[in-house]
Amino acid sequence: MAETQAAKRLREYETIFLVKPDLTDDNVDKLKERVRGIVGREGGKVLRFTVWGKKKTLYPIAKQPRAIYVHASYLGHTKLVAEVERNLRNFDEVTRFLSVKLADEVDPETRPVLEDVKLAGDVEETRPGAAPVERVAAEDIPESADEEATEEA
Repeated sequence: MAETQAAKRLREYETIFLVKPDLTDDNVDKLKERVRGIVGREGGKVLRFTVWGKKKTLYPIAKQPRAIYVHASYLGHTKLVAEVERNLRNFDEVTRFLSVKLADEVDPETRPVLEDVKLAGDVEETRPGAAPVERVAAEDIPESADEEATEEA
């Protein structure tokens, strides 16, 4: 009896993968379905996909300063993560990925499948409603301002 319950327990993982920023929403959905198919084929259970949208990366990846971030939360065995990462490595649209184990021995019956979420992501560099920042060049500052500052000090 204990062996059958242990066999039903799975680990919980999350994988975040970065997709090329010029990909359309339909292509991102197709990519999600491919990953969902891999998880299902390997005996896992996808809990939720969250598309975080297009965000700026810390440094250019594949010569692109931005990427579409996709977060996948799923249950499965250890071999499932290796299979998901192997496939992500082969997808041309995916530029980076990272998987993390969140929990051991999770009962799949207690974890419901949640609806996929799509967030807006970052807007362009200048946000609407934000006042434009004016920069003053050093040569535009009158010399008297520097002299006044040194006299006060």
